[in-house]
Amino acid sequence: MGVAPAPSRTAAQSGPPGPDRTHWLRVARETADDLATDAVAREQAGKAPFDEVSRLREAGLLTLLIPAEHGGGGADWATACAVLREIAAADAAIGQLLGCHYLLAYSARLFAEPGLGAQVERRSAAELWCWGGGVARQEPRLTLLPSGDGYVLNGRQSYVTGVLVADRLAVRAVRADTGEPLAVIADASGRGVRIDDDADPFGQRLAAGGSVEFDGVRLGPDEVLGSLPADEDVLSPTASLAAPLGRLVSVQLRLGIAEGVLGEAREYSRAGHSPWHPEWPAGSPQDPQTLAAYGELTVLTRSASALAAEALTALESGLRRGADLTYDECAEISILVAVAEAAAARAAHESTARALHIIGARSASARLGLDRFWRNARTHALYEPVAHRLRDVGDYFLNGAHPPFTLPV
Repeated sequence: MGVAPAPSRTAAQSGPPGPDRTHWLRVARETADDLATDAVAREQAGKAPFDEVSRLREAGLLTLLIPAEHGGGGADWATACAVLREIAAADAAIGQLLGCHYLLAYSARLFAEPGLGAQVERRSAAELWCWGGGVARQEPRLTLLPSGDGYVLNGRQSYVTGVLVADRLAVRAVRADTGEPLAVIADASGRGVRIDDDADPFGQRLAAGGSVEFDGVRLGPDEVLGSLPADEDVLSPTASLAAPLGRLVSVQLRLGIAEGVLGEAREYSRAGHSPWHPEWPAGSPQDPQTLAAYGELTVLTRSASALAAEALTALESGLRRGADLTYDECAEISILVAVAEAAAARAAHESTARALHIIGARSASARLGLDRFWRNARTHALYEPVAHRLRDVGDYFLNGAHPPFTLPV
């Protein structure tokens, strides 16, 4: 599977550049270190992450992907992915919250007309919005009733990421008169919007998930981003990249979890003792089982990271191509991301389970909080099962079939 050739023109916007990649990676590391200091206590408390969102906001990470000319950080998706993985390694739930925010805020650029998209991004940057919600297909559906020059939004959506702390909610709703699905945004504190803290998951507890009910919520024309059909031939190729883009966020989250648990397990092993030979310091060349286990998990994680880098390169090439992108190229990008997601899922699953075995019975201590990595990875896998991605890859390899346009939950 090759990568689309370099474009003859790009979709990059002109304007003053924002801070460079080095700046954002330094900010991400500092924020991750801050989150790591109390990650176990915060996860066990399970409170809505208002404080954590404040940390992201103060660090400037909420506006990272918004163009500098619109008041944002002006970073690209490669930088955003590196930031997400750094945050997820320290706190996977906050990584999911931030990844969802990036994807939904970027939807203004994917689904809206350029003028409306720029308007939404300027407001998001100026008011430092935190985005929550989700535009994946769900049942029962949210409905839109035309009213004057706008719409009225009704319905209930369950387990919406970030809903407890979001300023704006981007959701999928269907026009009652035509059946057309649309991506819309609503003020989370607006009249007729009710938020319920009813998710209660055993993992990703700080992703601020919950339910939201819309009861006669009025939306203006500038709050309807655009059409969100299920068929790729109806959607523009650029907008079709929303699906692999969302899955690439999932890849970074899973890799962050794998790298996070291995990092903590390594520090504990260096300070502790081997579960197989208590008289040998863990990590010693005298302990071949520990070394082999860490070696296998390192190979798994770094292999998945390399596949993620290949997928990211292809996706960024597709974004730069803009209207020149073909559906065949979009399908190939989607498959590269699916391959990376399958590899990242395996790395997260193996690392979070086997790291506990490497440390031994002491890993069961609630004080260490190592179980949170396994619970976070497992919870994410329940919402985003990798079996679907493997079927897509197999169907593409065997039959040349394009993967379906399905957005992550």
